[in-house]
Amino acid sequence: MQVSTSLLISILVSLATICPVSARIVKRAVNWNGNHWAFRCDFRGRDLGNAQVRGEDCGGRCAQTQGCTHFTWTGWNGGTCWMKYGTVSKNDAYETGDPNMVCGVISGSGTSGGAAAGRTTRYWDCCKPSCSWRGKVAGKDTYVQSCRRDGYSVFNHPDATSGCNGGEAFTCNNQQPWAINDQLAYGFAAAHIPGLSEQDRCCACYKLDFTSAPLQGKSMIVQVTNSGDDVGANQFDLQIPGGGVGLFNGCAPQWGAPGDGWGSKIWWCGFTPRLLCTSFTNS
Repeated sequence: MQVSTSLLISILVSLATICPVSARIVKRAVNWNGNHWAFRCDFRGRDLGNAQVRGEDCGGRCAQTQGCTHFTWTGWNGGTCWMKYGTVSKNDAYETGDPNMVCGVISGSGTSGGAAAGRTTRYWDCCKPSCSWRGKVAGKDTYVQSCRRDGYSVFNHPDATSGCNGGEAFTCNNQQPWAINDQLAYGFAAAHIPGLSEQDRCCACYKLDFTSAPLQGKSMIVQVTNSGDDVGANQFDLQIPGGGVGLFNGCAPQWGAPGDGWGSKIWWCGFTPRLLCTSFTNS
């Protein structure tokens, strides 16, 4: 199903729905310098070799090494340059917590710019987000907040059992999207990014640039708070109340929703006509 362009902002505000549209994914920010390198970043795998050199010499060593297209420098063993191979873009780099790490790409040697293609869907299953559990955020002692049955009272620890497993922890009501203007919105999503573990995805932020009608030219910045077995590669399942319960329906124990959730239980479709929003709980 497609909706008109003018419906986008009202969707985010009044809890109506959108069905899948294609999107261009821009990964969380790495602050690149003019010479194609940055601090606090790394590339996964594809190690070609390594050498003990100073950080400022790592890019030059990579450029002089046949097949090296990108690199990472760490302080390991007194300073190690990890030379890497294969087609890569700056968008493949991910942020780390080490301010001394350096990563970079060698211009013109198999590098590519731009962003990855993806798609968006939407859901609201009321379950405790997967990133709300202990140890789900890489390198940090933090977690996504979950709430009690009222949707407002926040648990002060990550160990509460999910309402989808008979517990008392659910998605907080404030984890829903909001519009800044007609072109930009903020929100939350479940996502699967190839090459990143769940710990690397949790709490990461992404900018989605919509490339298909009716949302073409509009953007949304989302924070990843969840994952799921039904989320595909480069798919962002946007959290929108009434957006469909998917594999789990925590809205039944939390709000007394029907067994199939509110609206029609079609994967990632939820409400279809706006009129059905009248059946949605006021909370």
